[in-house]
Amino acid sequence: MNGVLYITFTVILSVEVIIGNFGNGIIALVNIMDLAKRRKISSVDQILTALAISRIVLLWLVLVSWWLSMFYPGQWMTEGIDVIVHNVWTTLNQISLWLATSFSVFCFLKVANFSNTIFFYLKIRVKKVMTGTLIMFLLLLGLNIIVINASKTILIPEYKVNMSNSLNLKNTQISMLFPFANTLFGFIPFAVSLVTFLLLFFSLWKHQRKMHHGAQGCRDSSTKAHIRVLQTLIASILLYFVFFLSLVVKVWISLFLERMLLLLITQAAKIAFPSLHPWVLILGNAKLRKASLSALQWLRCRHKDE
Repeated sequence: MNGVLYITFTVILSVEVIIGNFGNGIIALVNIMDLAKRRKISSVDQILTALAISRIVLLWLVLVSWWLSMFYPGQWMTEGIDVIVHNVWTTLNQISLWLATSFSVFCFLKVANFSNTIFFYLKIRVKKVMTGTLIMFLLLLGLNIIVINASKTILIPEYKVNMSNSLNLKNTQISMLFPFANTLFGFIPFAVSLVTFLLLFFSLWKHQRKMHHGAQGCRDSSTKAHIRVLQTLIASILLYFVFFLSLVVKVWISLFLERMLLLLITQAAKIAFPSLHPWVLILGNAKLRKASLSALQWLRCRHKDE
């Protein structure tokens, strides 16, 4: 049974990494080429490029860590390396989450429309809002790293692989607050994204109530912009929710159930967010969608030639 779980999870993880790297690679490559061509890049493209690059590194970290634990079980994952891997994963994960949240906030400020002084102030100062979000992220990241490296430790189950390539539960010393800290600090950007989604939905509702007071063209343009952004944010929130739920479930089963199958499922669900979310962003962006279709067509032609 362990061998079947090992093979299944390895296949799922590899597929997720391939899909994620392809999607994130398209986003990064298109925006970098656009920067080289035009010598400038928009704020939203800066966010998407940084998000794509951070996710590529994150996915490779997960994949390399897994494969090393397969081929060199109990040899390379010493206590010191384990701490480093946890810290690097936490940093990359927080960067990914907050950049995704910054994208949601940016779209909300650009599209939503409220007759509120505070909202109008934030709307015309989008760059300052993004800078403030970055500062808040850095402060929370520092606090997160401090918490997970707290001196008190407990034993919780993690997967290690023995020399016969079977999976075993092994008690590993990690920070006592590590699972709780990552869940807590992961909830903060999720909550911000959820609030921006709800506010944007409320903005669309208010706009539709006032449509008969405006011009037809303006009405259609604003409505379409709201719906287009909401479609992207709905898919993002769903993936974000799956990611956050996987953190909660992993804490619960790690501390109380110690079930190998459930731990592997939550691990796969956690990787789904940085793997599938770039495709949501691509589908919601005309430039990226066109580039991805061209890349897929090129791959298809090469396959036919071979």
